[in-house]
Amino acid sequence: MTIKDTPEEWEIRATATPFVGNKTSVRTDDVVMPGGAVVRRDYQVHPGSVAVLALDEEDRVLVIRQYRHPVRQKLWEIPAGLLDIPGENPLHAAQRELYEEAHVKAEDWRVLTDVYTTPGGCDEAIRIFLARDLSEAEGQRFEVEDEEADMEHARVSLDDLVRGVLAGELHNNCLAVGVLSLVAARHGDGIDALRPAEAPWPARPFES
Repeated sequence: MTIKDTPEEWEIRATATPFVGNKTSVRTDDVVMPGGAVVRRDYQVHPGSVAVLALDEEDRVLVIRQYRHPVRQKLWEIPAGLLDIPGENPLHAAQRELYEEAHVKAEDWRVLTDVYTTPGGCDEAIRIFLARDLSEAEGQRFEVEDEEADMEHARVSLDDLVRGVLAGELHNNCLAVGVLSLVAARHGDGIDALRPAEAPWPARPFES
């Protein structure tokens, strides 16, 4: 038996979009179940995101602390952002987010993992990159606003982040998935076995 997610789409009898927001919307689909019943499913439609686990030469991860209003907490996270442009190359988006949120650039990029954040209620797909060979970015710093104006920066050892995730002290999904995936990669086939930075991404197809 092959353990692998596969594409599938059940019949939709009707669909509506009762809410359209600035970046996302809510869709309501009437979906035909295997037994023939028609069930209504509401979910958030999301453009997709990228996140960057930026690792420096001392095995520290670049993290940011940001207020997240829906959960009423300041969370430690890794740099991340939306795919604002349909069909945008996710590597380019990740490089932009690393520059804007941390004023850092990286020479070595690989795909760490691809995940759906909450597939029971949202179609958001996130590609998490591993970025290494870090250096200060050139040019003027990106002008931040709103929650990002209060953002804090730090570099934290990978081991400390893993302990924080397993202790229930760090909750951001990209940070948790990213650091645990990196540890798993190191204990498995190694970093060199990770997919290249422009590997295909069926969840959010793009042109290289």
